Amino acid sequence: YLLNYPPIKLDFIRALTDDTGILQHAKFGTPRRKDGYTTDDNARALIAITKYSQTISNGENVERLLSTYLSFLLLMQKNDGKMHNLLGYDQRFIDDEGSEDCMGRTLWSCGCVVESMLSPDKRLMAKEIFDKLLPWAVNFNSPRAVAYSLIGLVKYQNAFTEDPNPTKRIRILVRRLLDDYKSCRSRSWHWFEPYLTYCNGRLPQALLEVYQLIPIKKCIKIALESLNFLIKVQKINDLFVPIGNQGWYKKDGSRSIYDQQSVEAAAMTEATLLAYRTTTETHYKNAANSIFSWFLGENTLKAAVYNSEVGGCYDGITSEGLNLNMGAEAIVCYLSARLELESQINHSSLRISIHQLLKR
Repeated sequence: YLLNYPPIKLDFIRALTDDTGILQHAKFGTPRRKDGYTTDDNARALIAITKYSQTISNGENVERLLSTYLSFLLLMQKNDGKMHNLLGYDQRFIDDEGSEDCMGRTLWSCGCVVESMLSPDKRLMAKEIFDKLLPWAVNFNSPRAVAYSLIGLVKYQNAFTEDPNPTKRIRILVRRLLDDYKSCRSRSWHWFEPYLTYCNGRLPQALLEVYQLIPIKKCIKIALESLNFLIKVQKINDLFVPIGNQGWYKKDGSRSIYDQQSVEAAAMTEATLLAYRTTTETHYKNAANSIFSWFLGENTLKAAVYNSEVGGCYDGITSEGLNLNMGAEAIVCYLSARLELESQINHSSLRISIHQLLKR
């Protein structure tokens, strides 16, 4: 692992977070209140800060952040269990009903809290939100929403090992992803849809998470095949180049280079690290390092996307240069990926220490 990763800082996340939640956007480094908040961002922030609380033993106190993000999700949940996604700075809901993606991310974030060693009151609150929302997940059509839900369900099942219901839901949703893959895959296209868009790494990541719990051979086979495909198509001249959102990448078409988004770099870092932990194949560890280095300047611009001075992350790379706005999505995704690397480094160090101890 590289030894020059920037230290983990929460300064910018704290600056973006007020008493309601984490604000969606920042103009350059200044929070832009008029854009309000999203469930998407607060769920991502809850995942990252829960991970921080479990990974950094001597880290900053994050109780206020955890309570704020969890409280936000509670606020955004409708009486029927579904979620709103958009909230104005004036505390008014801007939508009637949120996207499937925001609901899947809510399940993922609440699953993280339920599985964690956080206080019982936070875990109970997360469980209540999760339980009310879960019945809707079996009707999700978005492969990403299905993937996020699967990750949340695996974590929930890890916390409640005696409950058979999460595994039943997992099998239903896994079948949906596997069927999508079967219908779209061709000799040169190893993917779940006839196009590549955003957060692609989350789909193989979800199948790998499921495989840790239920050793379904098709899960690991398709997870690795699709992940290898992603690594291949997102590498140009030995650089990680995320699929650009100006046209994406359609099957039998050409892939877009810009705009490159931080979310894809983070998703791919986490997916390749999980592949390494699952298979112990070194090339996945190397891929994770290479992909994460996109944030640190190993990209088409040769410019740092992560601003280590303020602890914020630029929204991405455009054909004109860096997008100098620093919103919630970019920084919480960066933090989540950085914490996965930190966890892997700590695990590797512990393994080396035990090995040295046994040699004595």
